[in-house]
Amino acid sequence: MEPENLMAGPPPTHLPDTPDAREALESGAQASDVAARFPAYSAAWAALADESFAAGHAVTSYAFARTGYHRGLDQLRRAGWRGHGPIPWEHEPNQGFLRCLHALSRAAQAIGEKDEAERCAQFLRESSPAAARALAAS
Repeated sequence: MEPENLMAGPPPTHLPDTPDAREALESGAQASDVAARFPAYSAAWAALADESFAAGHAVTSYAFARTGYHRGLDQLRRAGWRGHGPIPWEHEPNQGFLRCLHALSRAAQAIGEKDEAERCAQFLRESSPAAARALAAS
């Protein structure tokens, strides 16, 4: 029997899938309609944050990203996350939260909230280096 690794960090957290919300967004439904119908679905808030930022509305993007971020934190805690540890980008249901975290950092930077922008960027890098790389390239 292999000994337990007492130095290992927390296990990765995998959020549950929300098929109805995911399928609605993937089928082309408006992100605002998906967020209204499924307010806990972070990917809809991430899409709204991205749309707003692209349109030059950093404050609105910030608000949407913050909403999705907090909804995602609630889900992470329910899934066993204790404030740190991996949140794998490769697990698709995690991507909405990670996209909100990136969008929050981006919008915070745009409105001059430098400390929050860096805090969120660091949180993203620590949670999922793959997400940080993927989102920086987008």
